[in-house]
Amino acid sequence: MIRSLKDKTPRIHASAFVSEAAYVVADVEIGEDSTVWPCAVLRGDGKIRVGRDTHVQDGTIVHSGTLADIGSHVNIGHSVVIHDVKIGDRCLIGNNATILSEVEIGDHCIVGANAMVREGTKVPPYSFVAGVPAEVRPLSDVQRQRLERGVTRGLAELGRQYREAGL
Repeated sequence: MIRSLKDKTPRIHASAFVSEAAYVVADVEIGEDSTVWPCAVLRGDGKIRVGRDTHVQDGTIVHSGTLADIGSHVNIGHSVVIHDVKIGDRCLIGNNATILSEVEIGDHCIVGANAMVREGTKVPPYSFVAGVPAEVRPLSDVQRQRLERGVTRGLAELGRQYREAGL
């Protein structure tokens, strides 16, 4: 469901896929070839920007009171909670992660499944973030290779298939 609130209307690129079972409301911008899957909520009381080829998986909640800026080529796993953050390009956010207000995640980062990233944390590029509360360390060679192969591969095409099927 895509909804306006007062003078704020979501802007969704024509090539993006937003599931009819997702809820996108107010000041939200979704970029080219991006996807938003069932039961995801993007509530832009502030501004939410989702870059190109970025994928918001099922059950994820993105809320902005001020700004949630999510880069390009990002894969946000299932049931993630994101609030007023900046996420760089080419990142992987693991299932059930919680990223609290004013967190800045650099380019080429992995946030592990179930991580809880504390408010105001600054994560440098090429970092791995894991734990409760989350700790930041450099990516391993294997993790770097995974990011270089691409964490969004195939998701834009899958979104096109769903959009063409009218789902």
